[in-house]
Amino acid sequence: MEIEKTNRMNALFEFYSTLLTQKQMNYMEMYYADDFSLGEIAQEFAVSRQAVYDNIKRTGKILEDYERKLHMYSDYVVRSQLLEKLETHLDANYPGDTLAHDLVVKLAEIDE
Repeated sequence: MEIEKTNRMNALFEFYSTLLTQKQMNYMEMYYADDFSLGEIAQEFAVSRQAVYDNIKRTGKILEDYERKLHMYSDYVVRSQLLEKLETHLDANYPGDTLAHDLVVKLAEIDE
């Protein structure tokens, strides 16, 4: 399992998990976040490894589809990068401007 794919699935899961069924949430969380094997998940739910594999693959596609349509994760990444650039700019050019710094902090807190 690639670390990049795992990180992406975990990020997408954070944004869209409430749109999944309970079973989909359980399988994805156990597989990607808790690092359970397909066999361990299959044993936990008394199903075949193939059923777990199919569910995880299908759910991954669902999460990618949500992201393609809603852009919540990619928008979050862009906002974070822009806020970081803004904060760097303020630190370099307006170090005493506490109002601007406070506003940047409040903007960052929206995504938390």
